[in-house]
Amino acid sequence: MTDTNTRLSQIVNSSDVVLFMKGTPLFPQCGFSSKAIAILDHLGVAYDSVDVLQDTEVRQGIKAFSEWPTIPQLYVKGEFVGGSDIMMEMYEAGELQQLMADAKVTPAG
Repeated sequence: MTDTNTRLSQIVNSSDVVLFMKGTPLFPQCGFSSKAIAILDHLGVAYDSVDVLQDTEVRQGIKAFSEWPTIPQLYVKGEFVGGSDIMMEMYEAGELQQLMADAKVTPAG
């Protein structure tokens, strides 16, 4: 495992919910990241975010790590869930809420 993969593994396992995004929750730098933050905020779950624009190694590495070509990327309990479109589809079907409940994700405080 490369140093980048080791680092990414530590990040995705450091919190129940981790969102790799462009920008920050207060200042998302793309519409897809903004949509992902809106979904997580609406779910009322605690989450950590990683601004991929601040670290080229993370920005490129996460795509290989997840085998998913785009940002944002959502991880729940260390497992890759998907990007903003998948998050929206799952949310609209009630599946994302169920996933968070099943994973016993901490509510936002």
